[in-house]
Amino acid sequence: MISEDPKKTQDNQRATFATSQQQRILAAATQMQRIQSGQYSAENSSAEKVPAVIGEQYLLFSLYDHEFGVKAELVQSVERSMHITPVPNVVSWVRGVVNLRGSIASVVDLRAFLGLEEIASSPRTRLLSLQSNEMVICLIVDSVSEMLQIPQANIMSGSVQPTTIPPWVASYVTSYALFGNRAIVLLDVARLLFSDKMQRY
Repeated sequence: MISEDPKKTQDNQRATFATSQQQRILAAATQMQRIQSGQYSAENSSAEKVPAVIGEQYLLFSLYDHEFGVKAELVQSVERSMHITPVPNVVSWVRGVVNLRGSIASVVDLRAFLGLEEIASSPRTRLLSLQSNEMVICLIVDSVSEMLQIPQANIMSGSVQPTTIPPWVASYVTSYALFGNRAIVLLDVARLLFSDKMQRY
């Protein structure tokens, strides 16, 4: 029986690890480019997901100068602004419907839904398509920034701090996460999509 050269084995292990690291970095960079360009969808992301670390993966977006996170598993796609077909006799915060790869989804202006000051669409505006059970809704948000693994240790438990959670969104929040000087408000997608206000329209 021929024994392997320990040094050669160690060199092979290092090379394998380095290749693995490069693949993870490349996958993460590709996914982020798609998110920022409005080409992200759950269908084409599964093969490029970065190997899981401790904690859940969240997609981060901004609204009214606050940073929010939704669980990545509930995100169907992130789209640039597109043609929205108006629908008559609905509340003002329902902008209409869009065709997303053959599926029709309602479009909700999240600022208007939450009673915030409305702003004009910009190049950073995105349509964030979320799904809970069988319901799919596209939310108009100010921008989408990144996909982030949030360890459970960074998520604050216990009572919600009023200074951290904006009062206009508190009804739809599960908790918040702290990263240095960043406070990320974590939304409960099911609570939002199936809220009485959303269901009434």
